[in-house]
Amino acid sequence: MATPKLDVTKLDLYAILAVDENATEKEIVKSYRKQALKWHPDKNPDNPEAVEVFHKLSKALEILTDAPARVAYDKIQKAKKAAEKRHKELDSKRKKLKEDLELRENAAQSQKDLDVTVKKNFQAEIERLRKEGSKLLQKEQELLQEELRKTTEAKKRVEEEETITPKLKIRWKAKKGDESNGGYSYSVLHTMFSKYGDVLNLLVSSKKNGSAILELSSQYAAQIAVENETGLPENPLTLTWLEGQSPPLGSAAASEVHSRQGDSENRADDDRFTLPNDTKAERGDNWTSYQSSTEKDYESLVLMKMRQAQERQRLIEQMKKEDEDT
Repeated sequence: MATPKLDVTKLDLYAILAVDENATEKEIVKSYRKQALKWHPDKNPDNPEAVEVFHKLSKALEILTDAPARVAYDKIQKAKKAAEKRHKELDSKRKKLKEDLELRENAAQSQKDLDVTVKKNFQAEIERLRKEGSKLLQKEQELLQEELRKTTEAKKRVEEEETITPKLKIRWKAKKGDESNGGYSYSVLHTMFSKYGDVLNLLVSSKKNGSAILELSSQYAAQIAVENETGLPENPLTLTWLEGQSPPLGSAAASEVHSRQGDSENRADDDRFTLPNDTKAERGDNWTSYQSSTEKDYESLVLMKMRQAQERQRLIEQMKKEDEDT
């Protein structure tokens, strides 16, 4: 990272770190951590000022936590303050007596010589720090990078967890060869579970009666379905979790899943998993309506369809395997 060249003698390092001149090393480090987290360039990619501020913070920590460098810096700052005070006095005295002005100018020259000496000593300490480096500064910056990395990883894990959709295994009694499949067709099941939320995928086995896999759009919707849906009174359903089981629901969550969000279909034919023809037509209508929707842009819609297609294929393969094992 390129850093601007700084004239440290013109900076108030204590003000940069927001500490007083008598601050201990512990107080200086604590303040640095707070300011560095706020101004780190990785957290402020669109703010060019952050690079300069972060560099000043680092330089302030480097100098004020090194005893010889801090002493030299304090001397030059003390000399500057004395010079400012002297100049003010000279301005007022200049109006009074010429002799007094000459005396003070001589004193100023002496002080200037002293300032040059102090500044040279301070620059020598700065050069020493540049060559040796500050171990404390390096350690603090490594800790800062580690904290930023953990924050980024935690955010990524949360985003990945939010993409998981719940899947349920549905079973009911149905004799082999029963064309009614125990009273549960694709349309019956779809209507039955649509009241809980969007049905992303519904796969009814065409070889093994009494079995289906359901994917809902919301963890809460799936939890409500598991806790409340019993199916037809004469042929109850049994629901079990395949993936994405959620914690018990509160009243706010229940309110959310009972609101109807609309259907989202993504179906594909398979030699052992079939859907009604009218469902394919509905899928085309849904696709047209999605294209005209102002709530979702085209890229988001395509990504959603691709994800649903991949998930559906995985569920098909899963049901095939279960049928073969039984």
